[in-house]
Amino acid sequence: MFVVESCGAAVKLQTVCKLVQFCLLILAAAVYTAALYPQYANVTCIVHEDCILPCSFTPTSTVVIHWYKQQIPVHSYYYNKDQFGLQNKHFSGRTCLFNSHIPHGNASLLLRRVKVQDKGRYKCYTSTRKGNKEMFVNLEAKGQYTPIQSVIMEMTEELVTCSSQNIYPVPHVTWATDPPSAQEVLENSTIKTTDHKGLYTVESVLRMLGNLSNHTYFCSFISADKTQVWTASWKNQEAITQEEGHALSVPCIAPHNVQNFSLVWTFSSSSEPTVIIKYDNRTRHTHNLWESQAALDPDLLLLGDGSLLLHRPDVEQHSGTYTCTFSGLQSRHIVQTKVNITVASIREYWMAINV
Repeated sequence: MFVVESCGAAVKLQTVCKLVQFCLLILAAAVYTAALYPQYANVTCIVHEDCILPCSFTPTSTVVIHWYKQQIPVHSYYYNKDQFGLQNKHFSGRTCLFNSHIPHGNASLLLRRVKVQDKGRYKCYTSTRKGNKEMFVNLEAKGQYTPIQSVIMEMTEELVTCSSQNIYPVPHVTWATDPPSAQEVLENSTIKTTDHKGLYTVESVLRMLGNLSNHTYFCSFISADKTQVWTASWKNQEAITQEEGHALSVPCIAPHNVQNFSLVWTFSSSSEPTVIIKYDNRTRHTHNLWESQAALDPDLLLLGDGSLLLHRPDVEQHSGTYTCTFSGLQSRHIVQTKVNITVASIREYWMAINV
């Protein structure tokens, strides 16, 4: 009887041993697999806000934690407290662990006031009596969503420039002309830069061709999600020459049906541009600084025609560059015209005196 019980006990012991060996094999395989295939996480952080980089481990009584960005020391924890002796200055005062959660296996890093330069790959290394573990976090730093506020368009003799700033995410830029031009003619150079907040400044430059100098140029900034389109346009009209004393109309017509717009006319000769007339379509109010010299047609304004009428232009006072600017919802249209007022002929001079 004793022998039988001993044999039974021996069989049970042998079974338990095999089970333990199997469990140890499984554990060793798990550790080996974890070593070969570390954990990865992707985190998107908003610039200037705080962000958490996750990391966990199997808790024991003691743990060593090291955070690195590539090989740069970010944060360390050992001897049951934070260690900043080797921390890179870039992260100084901006990192901390959740110390009360460390005994529960939480080694996550809180990164404060995220910067654009923080983007990249981070490694969380933990070491306990149960072994070592590595976890990698890919941090993507994004700016706070900021819509397109305005688009500035400028034109020189050879170039048309379109720019906008403080935008996130980066918009797409397109060019067009009226009359239409082939896309290969509209090759442009677009430069995109970011500031410390992660916001974009975008500048697109188009070189004009001689045969396109009288075209209207359209530049559109399209938001990344395509929910917003901001368009600016510019037209350089042919110069107008007129004898003094004769009424003159300087054309300015909006390229499309603009509603709730404002219109500003400026004049410049050799000095800085000065405002001569303002009109607000919403209030129908006109502010005319050249009241005795120029006017707008109220009826034509309702149709998007902001042409300027000069009553009796003078050589010295009215020769120069006239700029008309329509500003509407997410749009701006500029028309620029050079006006040359010439001296009246002798016959007309005597007629004017006799009158």
